[in-house]
Parts: sequence; structure tokens; C-alpha cells
Amino acid sequence: MKKILLLSIFSLFILKINAQTSNDDALFIKSIYNKALSNGQCYRWEEYLCKKIGNRVSGSENYNRAANWAKSTLDSLGLDSVWFQPCMVPRWVRGKKEEAKIVKSSSLGNFKLEILALGGSGASPKNGVNAEVIEVKSLDEVDQLGDKVKGKIVFYNRPMDNTLFNTGQAYGGAVDQRVAGPARAAKYGAVAAIVRSMTTLLDDFPHTGTTQFPDNQPTIPAISVSTNHAEVLSALLKKEKVQVEIKTFCEKLPDVQAYSVIGQIKGSEKSNEFIAVGGHLDSWDVGEGAHDDGTGCVQSMEVLYLMKKLNYRPKHTIRCVLFANEENGLAGGKKYAEEALRKGEIHLAAIESDGGGNSPRGFSFEGDESIFTEKFKKAMQWQDLFETYSLILKKGGSGADISPLKKQKTFLAGLTADPQRYFDYHHTNADTFEKVNERELKLGAAAMTSLVILMDKYL
Repeated sequence: MKKILLLSIFSLFILKINAQTSNDDALFIKSIYNKALSNGQCYRWEEYLCKKIGNRVSGSENYNRAANWAKSTLDSLGLDSVWFQPCMVPRWVRGKKEEAKIVKSSSLGNFKLEILALGGSGASPKNGVNAEVIEVKSLDEVDQLGDKVKGKIVFYNRPMDNTLFNTGQAYGGAVDQRVAGPARAAKYGAVAAIVRSMTTLLDDFPHTGTTQFPDNQPTIPAISVSTNHAEVLSALLKKEKVQVEIKTFCEKLPDVQAYSVIGQIKGSEKSNEFIAVGGHLDSWDVGEGAHDDGTGCVQSMEVLYLMKKLNYRPKHTIRCVLFANEENGLAGGKKYAEEALRKGEIHLAAIESDGGGNSPRGFSFEGDESIFTEKFKKAMQWQDLFETYSLILKKGGSGADISPLKKQKTFLAGLTADPQRYFDYHHTNADTFEKVNERELKLGAAAMTSLVILMDKYL
């Protein structure tokens, strides 16, 4: 009986310690949110990045300006070290504004199309290309048509699935048309490709984004068309043969050196073990790169800002990494993982924000199977702490820039934000500072800071 009593007292003591630890964590997380919402700097940084610098495609002067600004801003936070990490990036330029129109239609006459050249598109001949359009719904359909597309313009018109709640899944189900479609059409002799924009909206904003041509294959003009005009083109094709004229002025230049920007707070106990948090500093050359991925960058910077303001001294080294060249090559992410391996740096975890700055919904986790089960089980113990802020922890993807760390057995996490509006702006002229909500942006930064600190204490 005495033994049972002692065991009961010991169990109550352990429960009390755990409850106290949980309560301490809850209070500290509350202080993070208080500081972020009352004195956070990320919205102000976002405004500067978007309005004073603007879009920042890899290798451009604007990208260099953004990198210099980011380094200077991180330097001002009193971090232990801030530096550039060089990498070689592709240099693609859009050139003069592209043009496309339906020509000599029996019902529409000449009809201007709202388009954007895709990143990686080739230039048209000086006088443009003028050819008959063939509509397809998939790359497999192009394979089936084979030589029948020779001399034609291939029009990919498979919409994102509007019935899916997660618009990221809808995007993933349609984006192969943009990434690989033009090259597949060129393989069979097509003279150009038109791709329906990647959005669930019907509007007049064309969406750019990367398209990939093999090195041994010539490029062709590759353009996106707004969803409204995709509907016009598709309806017209049901009534008559359609000719479209396309002019693009794109150019692929030699690779150039660019820089990821890194700042860190050195760990007090395990300085060679790292927790990285980041986003990608580059954007496409339209709009202001606000949600993709200015918000992820300034949220990541805010993590270190909040830790300094709250006088939190981490056990492990905490890094903010603003990656170069996510949009058309992933050079920054690959170089970061390569350097970490070369230096023998152990990354316990990495968190990326690259889903826009809308209201945070939680985190999704992934990792090498050798470490994932144990790490994810630990993370799920924090679910109650995050539920206070309507955040859910789950298995899933993380982020493109941190994905090269997976093979180094790093526990990877992605901040998930409300996905419903993200693809309204993604890769368009509409992705501007005005579309970012200050409170939602700061809530995401607070969530990321909370996760970093829990990882630092318990992972």
C-alpha cells in the first residue's frame, strides 16, 4: 500500500511538472503573439520590399537591391552574424511586352488576348508566329496527336479543379501543363504554346510561371492566357478554326551570381545544431512579389526580431534564410543544403513560409522516414498550445527551398495559410502589397516563432 501511495505521489508530481511546463509554454507563446501584434515589423518591411524595390526575378538588378536591403535590415536587428551566400542563377528576361491576338475570326474579327510570356519562353520570329490553334486537355493528348500538332499552336486548357478545398492541390493537378506542356508541344513541331492561367478565378489577369525546355531542344514562344480569354478561345474553337498571332521578345542570358541572405542567433548550448526558417527572396517579374514570397521572407525575419525583443536565448543556432532563385531553378536552396553538408552542420529542423501571407492555418510536416515518426510524435504534443490560435499540426509538404535538406534527415515544416485567395494573385500583376493584411501577416510570424521556440526547447 505504501509503495502504491509513493507511486501515486510521484505520478502527481510528474503531472504537475508537465502541467507547469505546458503553462509556461502557453504564457511565453502568448507573449510572442502580444509582441508580434503590438510591435511587429514585418508589415513595414513588406511595404518597403514591395513598394521601394518591387518584383525581383533572379539575376536582375532589383533582386540585388532586395538582397542588399535584406542584409542591411537583418544587420540592424543585432544578430550574431549576417552574410551573403553566393550561388549561380539562370538569367531570363521578358523583353518588350508580349502580344497575342485572334486574327480574322468570322465572328470576332481581330481579338486581343490578355497574356504573359512564361518564364523560360523563347522569342518569336520578328514578325511573330501566326498559326492554327489546337486545344488539348493534357500532355498525353499531345503525345496521341503527335505530328498533327506540327506547325500549329497548342492550347492547354485544363482548368484547376474548383471543387477541391485546398487550392494548392488544384494547382498541383493542373500545373504540369505550364511546366512541361510547351516543351512537349515543341517536341512534335508546334510553333508556340498557350496555357490557361493557373487560378480558380475567371478574370483578366494572366499568370506567368516557369516552363522548362530540355537543353537539347529549341524553345518556342510559350504564353499564359487569362482564364476569361481561355474561355473565349475555347468557345470559339467549337465553332470555327482559329488562327492566333503571337509575338514574344524573351531572351535567355548566361547565368549570373546572386545571393541568398542569411542571419543567425548563435545557440547557447549546441551552436552547431541549427533550426532554419525562411522564404524565397526572388519573385517573377510582374506585380510586386508580395504574397510570393515577400510575406514568407518578412515573416522569417520577424522570427529573429521577436526572439531578440523577448530576450530569448536559444539552445540551438536559429537561422533566417532568404533563398535565391526558387521560382526558376532552386539554386539558393540547393546551395544552402550543399554548404550545410560540406561544413558538417546538423539541421534539426527547417520551416518555410511560401504559401502567402493570408491567415495562418497551421503547419504541415515531412522528413526522412528514419527520423519522421519520432519527430512528428513530439510535435503533436504541442497541438493543444497551437489550438488556442486555431492552428492545426499535420503531416504534409513543407517548402521547395528547404526540400534539399530532407536527405540530411532534417525535420521539415511548412506554414500553411488560408489557401482560398492565394492563386488569385500568384505570379500576376495583382500580387501587390495592398493584397496583404497586416494582422494576418503578423499572426503567421507569431506562429512561426512559437514553433521555432518549441523545437529549440524540446525537439
